[in-house]
Amino acid sequence: MKKAMTRRRLIELAAAFAATSAVAHGVQAQAYPNRPIRLIAPFAAGGGTDSAARIIAAALSELLGQQVVVDNRPGAGSNIGAEAAARSAPDGYTLLLGSPPLAINRFLYASLGYDSVTDLAPVALLCRFPNILAVPVSSPLTSVRSFIDHARANRGKVTYSSPGIGTTPHLSGELFKRMAGIELIHVPYRGAGAGAITDTIAGRVDATINTTGSLLQTVRSGQLRALAITTLKRFPTAPELPTIAESGVAGFDVSSWYGLFVPAKTPPEIIARLNAATVTALSEPAVRARFEPLGVVVETSTPEGLGTLLQSEIDKWGPIIKAAGISASN
Repeated sequence: MKKAMTRRRLIELAAAFAATSAVAHGVQAQAYPNRPIRLIAPFAAGGGTDSAARIIAAALSELLGQQVVVDNRPGAGSNIGAEAAARSAPDGYTLLLGSPPLAINRFLYASLGYDSVTDLAPVALLCRFPNILAVPVSSPLTSVRSFIDHARANRGKVTYSSPGIGTTPHLSGELFKRMAGIELIHVPYRGAGAGAITDTIAGRVDATINTTGSLLQTVRSGQLRALAITTLKRFPTAPELPTIAESGVAGFDVSSWYGLFVPAKTPPEIIARLNAATVTALSEPAVRARFEPLGVVVETSTPEGLGTLLQSEIDKWGPIIKAAGISASN
C-alpha cells in the first residue's frame, strides 16, 4: 500500500511539474523579449553576411522593441560563430545568421563542435541568391556552350576562381564539371573580395564563379562578361542573364541563402514570435529595398521550411564533396 501511494505521489508531482513548466514557458514567451538580443554573424564585418545581418537586425529591433545587436564571429568557415550560437542558452536571446556552410561544413571538416541539425533550430529563411559564371571581356567565349566546348578541347587546362574551398561558388564549379562532363582547375581565393575578380579581369584565370553580390556590378560595368547564373530559373534582379540549365546543362540549380537559427530547445513559442517578426519585416518595402544591393531576392519561410531547405542542401552537397575529395585542408 505504501509503495502504491509513493508511486501515485510521484505521478502527481511529475504532472504538477509539467504544468508549472508549461505555465513558465507561456509566461516567458509573453514577456519575450525584455532585453537586447544578439545576432551572431559568422563572417567578418563588411561582407554580404554582415550586411544581411545588419539589415534584418535593424528591422527586428523595431518590431520586437528590443535592440538586436550584430556580433561578428568570423573564422573556420563560419564554424566559430555557429558553434557559439549552438552552445548559447536556448532562450531566444541568441540568433545565428545561417547560410550554406551549415550544410556543407560537416563534410569538409574532420570534426565540428556542433551539429547544425540537432544543435540549432530553424526560424525563417531571409533570401536566396545565385552565383554567376563569368569570363574576362577579352575572352573569345560568349556562352556556356562555347565554354564547355573550350574546356573539352583543352582538357585539364581551363581554370576558374572562387571565394574559397567549400564555398557555394566552388561547389557550383564542381557540380558544373560533373554535369557537363568537363575538367576544370579550381583556383581558390580568400573570400569573395577583389583577388578572384581582378585576376579574372586580367585574364590570369580563365573564368570565375562568384556570388551576384560580388560580380553583378562588375559585369554591368563591362569589366567581366557573364555567361550564365546558377539558379534553375532566371534571377529577378538580373533577368538578362541566362541560366546554366537553359544553356545546355539541364537541371543545373545552385543557390546560396541566408536564414535565421536559434539554439536547439528554444521554446516553440519564442521561435514562432521570431518567425512572425521576420516575416513581417521582410514584407516591408523599405526592408526589401535594403536587401536589393546585395544581389539577393527576399524569400521567407516557416521554421519547418527552412529546416527542409537545410536538409536538402546536406543531401545535395554531401555526395559531391565526397566524390571530389574536397576537405578544408585541401
